[in-house]
Amino acid sequence: MKTKFLSVLMLLLAINMQSQDDNKKESNTGLKGGYNLAAVSFDGDGETGQRHSFHIGFYSESFLNDNVSLQIELLYSQQGYELSDEGGTYTQKLNYINLPLMLKAYPSDNFFLEAGPQVGYAITHKEEFDSSFSLFDTSQEFNPNSFDWGVNFGGGFKTDTGVSFGVRYHLGLGDIYDEGKPKNRVWQFSIGFDF
Repeated sequence: MKTKFLSVLMLLLAINMQSQDDNKKESNTGLKGGYNLAAVSFDGDGETGQRHSFHIGFYSESFLNDNVSLQIELLYSQQGYELSDEGGTYTQKLNYINLPLMLKAYPSDNFFLEAGPQVGYAITHKEEFDSSFSLFDTSQEFNPNSFDWGVNFGGGFKTDTGVSFGVRYHLGLGDIYDEGKPKNRVWQFSIGFDF
């Protein structure tokens, strides 16, 4: 599975580097990071409470023409969910290495809309229960499905100096576990800096 993931990554990077040769606008590479509001949908019956977390990584954007670009990213993303009641707080911590491939449209010089697929590889997973009485606190390690996949939709603003502000929604389509059909749902609020 790891070999397939790395093969897909290398193929997408090669395509991205090849498309840089014919660009009208200058291609760019940068660092991005930001805030996650992550939840999980079970059996399509609504979403859980949200886990507040973050994402960070790199991107490379290649312009296909003056108004359309292709951006590939490699991100570390904290996901999962949190449920709280009078008995305590249950938190599922899922951490991924995600590979989004975004098609970006620039209707104006600085405003962009984006959409595209994403694959992710689960690197850690922990479930914790924090009660008001420490005797009942627990922490366990479980094994979710290694791979996640889905689609992203978003938009944002990029300044002439290469600083970008974006909002994106990840609609997970792969099951985190085999039972209950849990799927990732993540709002991401990002800031990026071109190198």
